[in-house]
Amino acid sequence: MKVVSDGGGPDTQSRIVEVATRLFGQIGFQKTTVADIARELHMSPANVYRFFSAKSEINEAVARRLLAKTEDAIAEIAHQGGEASPRLRASIVAIEQGNAQRFLENRKLHELIETAFTENWPVAREHAQKLNESLAEIISRGSEQGEFHVEDCGLAAILVRSACLRFCHPRLMVECAQDSEPAIDQMIDFCLLALR
Repeated sequence: MKVVSDGGGPDTQSRIVEVATRLFGQIGFQKTTVADIARELHMSPANVYRFFSAKSEINEAVARRLLAKTEDAIAEIAHQGGEASPRLRASIVAIEQGNAQRFLENRKLHELIETAFTENWPVAREHAQKLNESLAEIISRGSEQGEFHVEDCGLAAILVRSACLRFCHPRLMVECAQDSEPAIDQMIDFCLLALR
């Protein structure tokens, strides 16, 4: 394992987050201590605190890294050409699949994201805002092309994400997994009908 130098900088912060992500995935974010992270990096806990003033900041940085994957995927879909309806559908499905994949692959990391949403961490609010912006971009382009008839695309994005919350919220997705209806396609069809 690479030893982190005392030089500092964004590279060191990134490595702290990388190690924290691995440890959170192995033993859970609540059981992982700053001392555990420091030990893995061959640093002192005081050195870790030079980059993050509290463990909660590390928790948020790991959550931000995990959520950025979904945000990037949705932003990429939003920037594609073509009709808005399939892109809106692909976006909601991608959000749901990102949550489902994380839940199936590493429940301890999923627990971190669930906690971020349940406790309304700033990173969860920022994530919702970024998703709303991407969805608003898709809806806006659909309105420009005459596919949708929406006056306030920002509000429409919030309404679509809210309507699909059981598929987009990491905790609700798990809690509602046994409910057969509405299916994700049914909910998206409902939203698309409302936008038209």
